[in-house]
Amino acid sequence: MNRSTLSLFATMLLTIALVTGAAIPSASAATTTPEWVATWQASPQPVWEEDFLFPTHIPTSLHNQTVRQVARLSLGGQRLRIVLSNAYGTQPLTVGKATVALPQQDGAVISTSLSTVTFGGQQAATVLPGASLISDPVDLAVAALAQVSVSLYLPNVTPIHTFHWDGRQTGWIVPGDQTTAAEFQMADDSAQTTTARLLLTGIQVETDQAARVVVAIGDSITDGATASLDNDSRWPDFLAARLAPHGVAVVNAGISGARLLSDGMGVNALARFERDVLAQPGASNVIVMLGINDIGWPDTAFAPDASPPTLDSLIAGYRQLIEQAHNRGMHVTGATLTPFEGALPGTPLSDYYNSDKEALRQQANDWIRHSGAFDAVIDFDAVLRAPDNPTRIARLYDSGDRLHPGDTGNRAMAEAVDLEALLPDFESETLLNQSSAMKEISQ
Repeated sequence: MNRSTLSLFATMLLTIALVTGAAIPSASAATTTPEWVATWQASPQPVWEEDFLFPTHIPTSLHNQTVRQVARLSLGGQRLRIVLSNAYGTQPLTVGKATVALPQQDGAVISTSLSTVTFGGQQAATVLPGASLISDPVDLAVAALAQVSVSLYLPNVTPIHTFHWDGRQTGWIVPGDQTTAAEFQMADDSAQTTTARLLLTGIQVETDQAARVVVAIGDSITDGATASLDNDSRWPDFLAARLAPHGVAVVNAGISGARLLSDGMGVNALARFERDVLAQPGASNVIVMLGINDIGWPDTAFAPDASPPTLDSLIAGYRQLIEQAHNRGMHVTGATLTPFEGALPGTPLSDYYNSDKEALRQQANDWIRHSGAFDAVIDFDAVLRAPDNPTRIARLYDSGDRLHPGDTGNRAMAEAVDLEALLPDFESETLLNQSSAMKEISQ
């Protein structure tokens, strides 16, 4: 059934409901059984060596310390559960205690909201090397777009091999077990802050009925490398705000430095697609925005001896992601690669851009737009490019490094997403849900 037919069908049902008072089943309410869906995500990365171009912003190990992190959810629910990761660890990782709460300022939480997290009924848990661990449900009601604070106590010497580098959110590392502290108690300056994510890789909520999840997989532009700290201003954050009122979650599978075909500051997208996209509970749609680092990294300090990819190799990578998603019944939206002329001036990566790389970006964008391989396309290139120089990001949207959009650019990207193209039955479901709501009001 195409979009026009669905829209006509929804309009007919709405008319019947208004005239006869007949109850209309919502298209999104095919099941009324509570379901667990992903509502927040931070894709795991292996911790790199100290000689890498960027610092990790984390200690090499933790011992008898509590890590407290804040995450903004997309959808809310009556219960939640957390997901921990030891994906790149080489030994078992012990969590002595974990709590969740509603946050306040500077690491404080609302004491009445503090809830202990258990794993198989036990407060302590072990995450095996290469594994993840899902907690038991926690009876903490959270609203859509609300923040949650997660505290994890690590009693043993715990080398950190798995993290998410660019969390764009302040977290705290404090001495001892302070998982139940409404405010941190410290006699000295032993507290540390970090913007990286440690152990915590996902949060899920229980919804009254099956909900859809849009997963955005990408690089630093999706990860929000230059978004304002602690402001939830990445483009997937703004998209989540648009979709939350419609019961659709958005989770961010971006990794700064990520590439489609090669490992970067994380494993290549083909290697992590199953874990970071397909395995996310409720995942129904994926937005793919990858390739600019594949094009830009070769001949830089990141990859001085690497050969640039060919257009055919990029296309093969895109087609593989599309095929894997289609095999799971997912709708796949491709996003064009944004302008980057003059990127990263005054840095060791000032050679990130050249004319040959620009030509390849243009070729890749032409294929993304016109091949028909994706179910839908978002033309982020057209959104961000300067009117007088289409190879550069517009000054209004530029964070200042000529590669990453700032908050205004991120908002423009999210607002440019055609929700009906992203979610083909979006209009029909909205009409059907409105008719059901009007029926309830009339009763």
